[in-house]
Amino acid sequence: MAQPSILVIDGNRAATREQQVAAGGQPSGEGYAQVLKSLAAVSCDIVRPADGEVRFASGSGLAGYDGVAITGSALNVYDGGAHIERQIDLARAVFAAGVPFFGSCWGLQVAVCAAGGRVRRNPLGREFGFARRIELGDAGRRHPMFRGKPPVFEAITVHRDDIEQLPDGAVVLASNDMGLQAVELRHGPGTCWGVQYHPEYSFGEIAATALRYGAALIEEQLFADRAELEAFVSDLRTLMRDPRDRRLTWKHGLGPALQQDSSRLAELRNWLELQVLPYARQRHAR
Repeated sequence: MAQPSILVIDGNRAATREQQVAAGGQPSGEGYAQVLKSLAAVSCDIVRPADGEVRFASGSGLAGYDGVAITGSALNVYDGGAHIERQIDLARAVFAAGVPFFGSCWGLQVAVCAAGGRVRRNPLGREFGFARRIELGDAGRRHPMFRGKPPVFEAITVHRDDIEQLPDGAVVLASNDMGLQAVELRHGPGTCWGVQYHPEYSFGEIAATALRYGAALIEEQLFADRAELEAFVSDLRTLMRDPRDRRLTWKHGLGPALQQDSSRLAELRNWLELQVLPYARQRHAR
């Protein structure tokens, strides 16, 4: 069988990607593709609809892919504009094509809107750094996306928005004090596994994001001042080197879901193994 092919939809504009790289991170599309390729023998193409019209490298459109993943983004879906509408239209096309679909943070929000739901600015404010006490509901405990995940866990996160109204066919899988954290969306022939956090992010990536958002995080009183923010970034860089650092895992309340890559990446690994690879085998057998 040919190597399965995944389309990565980069949700950010070029300027945001450049800012993330300047802060020590990776471009959103390339970083996501790198993680997927580390988990399975897949190839990835990246499209950037926020920057312009989409052209598929496969030459056969969405039918040429075995999975589609949408990254996070600094955009807010309710702001509208062609750079956002192109992404929602593309998500509708993914659902219509029935290709396995995964969304992280912005990716979940775009998929929700494509399926008929609504997204709003979270009245509880921004969730940043670590999402705490994410709890799997009954459906989540049974769901294959969470195979190998603790029933209550922490996750790397950065978002200011949340789901206001779920579309028909949605199954809530996990939530915490800040709102919905994981959903399965069924729309037409397609299914999307979506999470409000970032399983693809390393500690290093959220450190770069902290630096990029620094002024906003201080203004929103998530950090008292620049010194406190930079101390947090220093902790993240230490955790990047040693995710089991005893002092810092205690300080930040991090359990096995962030101390072990096998658990941190479980959602993406399960999506690849249980959605993408079976779809690829079936597609290539036709």
